Amino acid sequence: MRTRRLGKTGYEVSEVGFGAWAIGGSWGETDDDASMSALHAAADAGVNFIDTADVYGDGHSERLIAKLRSERDERLYVATKLGRRGALDPSVWTLAQFRSWADRSRENLEMETLDLIQLHCLPGQIYQLPQVWEALDALVAERVIAHYGVSVETVDEGLAATRQPGIASVQIIFNAFRQKPAESFLAAAAAADVGVIARVPLASGLLTGKFTADSTFSQDDHRNFNRHGESFDMGETFSGVDYDTGLEAVERLRPLVPGGATMAQFALRWILMHSGLTTVIPGAKRADQAEANAAAADLAPLPDEVMREVRAVYDELIAPQVHHRW
Repeated sequence: MRTRRLGKTGYEVSEVGFGAWAIGGSWGETDDDASMSALHAAADAGVNFIDTADVYGDGHSERLIAKLRSERDERLYVATKLGRRGALDPSVWTLAQFRSWADRSRENLEMETLDLIQLHCLPGQIYQLPQVWEALDALVAERVIAHYGVSVETVDEGLAATRQPGIASVQIIFNAFRQKPAESFLAAAAAADVGVIARVPLASGLLTGKFTADSTFSQDDHRNFNRHGESFDMGETFSGVDYDTGLEAVERLRPLVPGGATMAQFALRWILMHSGLTTVIPGAKRADQAEANAAAADLAPLPDEVMREVRAVYDELIAPQVHHRW
């Protein structure tokens, strides 16, 4: 497993990380034993970067990661998030509230100092509020957190983040169905020494190639209850792509998958082809999924003609739905 430097943190993190939303909740049924097996399988494969949030299972995901850390000897970098436990109201974005949320994550993760905390998809107006950044700088000074970053919905928010001097990382949706970050954001982040974490890399599973028109999702799975943004930004679910259009695009991409690789591994390798990208964080609920995700880093670089064809599918089928929105 190769590593890449995560911006101003200086952390050398695995280029394939572990996204821990699914083991916390909102992705259907979970099993803690299976989740722990998935986490250990990822670490066994060289994954040393784990992304979570305080609201994933109301802290359950963080507590599972604490258990993993207690059972492993190697250095594991953990990024968590804050800001969505209360109303998305600027009046609560204060040092006292941030400290309270961070302290809860420290307790859940059993960490004295959090490696990286990210503002969790807060409205874009945060970039105009100096008190937000002053609060985060104060938490760094207090050693509550070592570094801070943001998770964003849009490229414009990502670009705004790169202009904040204290921001060490930006987490953004980037995959074959959300290609806009490659146009200018990745280069801007690199120029500002800001690490980039690619989230929703498999478009909520669409890019695994395993779904059909007849696939169903449980009532507690956001792929059922958030297809149109009923609970949070619709871009989080299937990357904002209409389900049937996504299935059509997958069939166009399927012939491009290298022999011996899965569609999911191909999708992850496509992301890793981009300079300026630090790590990609696919989720896994089982050990075999975690192992397969990590193995994507071993695939040979994709040929230029394949990259052009992925772009052509995006331009024809996907871009009209998503490019202007995020």
